[in-house]
Amino acid sequence: MKKILKVTFRILLGIIAFIAIYLIAVFGLSAISTSAETTTDNKDITIYILTNGVHTDVVVPLKNADMDWSHEIKFENVIKSDTTAKLVAFGWGDKGFYLNTPTWSQLKFSVAFKAATGLSTSAIHATFYKNLREDASCKKINITKAQYHRLIAYIRNSFQADSAGHFINIKTNANYGDTDAFYEAKRRYNLFYTCNTWANNALKACGQKACLWTPMDKPIFKKY
Repeated sequence: MKKILKVTFRILLGIIAFIAIYLIAVFGLSAISTSAETTTDNKDITIYILTNGVHTDVVVPLKNADMDWSHEIKFENVIKSDTTAKLVAFGWGDKGFYLNTPTWSQLKFSVAFKAATGLSTSAIHATFYKNLREDASCKKINITKAQYHRLIAYIRNSFQADSAGHFINIKTNANYGDTDAFYEAKRRYNLFYTCNTWANNALKACGQKACLWTPMDKPIFKKY
């Protein structure tokens, strides 16, 4: 019995130590900023970061001379096609959470456990917008053409593609609204690589202010 209690105590101590170290890293590394790169080029392209209070999306022009996302993010994949949309938002995250958790109250332990431990696959949530207005949850960022090309490459490389190189649409009724769809994505969600980590890395990819590392949305928005 003493041996069992000793092992149990060590396991609990290990769990507590892990949680403490993780939280120190979360708040410590999230507070450290990486600076925006210096450039003399014109910042002609407008992107946005958008949060629902928990999750960060990166929003880009739907079509411009550099990229037409509608070739892969097709209007036919949403419930109500509206070709007047000007913007498309991308959010990376755990596939099980995206498709099986309409509200926080419906979150299942199995979904949360798989997401935290990297046992589930991932998806990209793409949403069309006609326009966005800046506020506490929506920040506008102007970037150069070269920076946007790097952001395009980062986002494209986050999608899984079929044998023909096309993004793979996930057929589901778990849409959040009438103008969104889901696509298969690369990597696995876990405690160290979350939806917000993906968005934070997107900002780094195009040379913008970001956190050194963060799994949360609020530290990102504090930079803006």
